[in-house]
Amino acid sequence: MEARLATSVLVTSLMRRAESEGGFAAVLSKGDATAGAVLVILNEKGRKQRILERVLQPGGAYTWHDIITQAIEDQAEFDRVLERRRGFDPDLWLIELDVPSAERFAAEMNEVN
Repeated sequence: MEARLATSVLVTSLMRRAESEGGFAAVLSKGDATAGAVLVILNEKGRKQRILERVLQPGGAYTWHDIITQAIEDQAEFDRVLERRRGFDPDLWLIELDVPSAERFAAEMNEVN
């Protein structure tokens, strides 16, 4: 069995990576430090672009999947999506990253598992 990265370490890594690229990072909701699920709100220049979820694959590896892929214009819809997820999983980590290139950052996130 392969050792897994603790969720708190993963979150810290993503936040530092965003900040090292001149972006901003914030924890909106803290979950279980060892094995909590993670949702990332990915912004570019203050506009919400995507919501990504870390998903465990059958082979034991984690990958990031889009929950919402288009720019999010309706704040009420956005809030409903997040509240549904929080209601389903109270150990959920919710982090927000604002980076210069959301598309590139999202593509590179699968390198950090």
